Amino acid sequence: MILTIDTASQNASIVLSRGETCISAIHNHVQKTHAAFVQSGIQAIFSKTKYSLVDLDAVSVVAGPGSYTGLRVGMASAKGICYALNKPLILLDALKLMALSVIRMPQFSNFIGMICPMIDARRMEVFAALYNHQLEIIFAPGAMMVEKDFLETFLQKNKILCIGDGSLKFQQVCVNPQAIFQNISYDENTISYLSFQAFLKKDFASLAYSEPLYVKEFYTPGPGHKH
Repeated sequence: MILTIDTASQNASIVLSRGETCISAIHNHVQKTHAAFVQSGIQAIFSKTKYSLVDLDAVSVVAGPGSYTGLRVGMASAKGICYALNKPLILLDALKLMALSVIRMPQFSNFIGMICPMIDARRMEVFAALYNHQLEIIFAPGAMMVEKDFLETFLQKNKILCIGDGSLKFQQVCVNPQAIFQNISYDENTISYLSFQAFLKKDFASLAYSEPLYVKEFYTPGPGHKH
């Protein structure tokens, strides 16, 4: 049984899952109230399901990229529970969750291009990564400037499905027909699945040294970009 805390974005979630199946989820859609929501959300989900913290086998947290304050809140809450109960900590990547959501959708089962999840940052900036359809990283999560030739090197040979609220910025300037746009994010079912896969692999994080995924330097992947 895994409890997941997600306060990385506008929409926060507390998810309780058994194996890869979501048992229950509680959401909050007001970003500035995420800090207050976490503890009340955790209490509510255990009250609703009749389970308790001692039933947990692990705690996972969406570690970013995302809101600085939200990431700190989620990480601190997850670490606190792990310390108190001596449970392992799992870190989830928001961009990987988004890409995995696409892979798990039946309508994209035959899609053989790449997937570029994008999270809105500031101005014409996004947090983004690029994956193939096997969820292998083409370029790692980073903070990037969205310009007309953004992803052009990859678009020359591949269709790229651009997803997430950040993709709307790229859609405004992109003229390459190889780019496809869908405002897809992830849900509690994808969270439950990825958390369980990490648990099976014992992909646990250090309680002492784990930090949210802060991405500060902005760049544009181009011909000279190193994967």
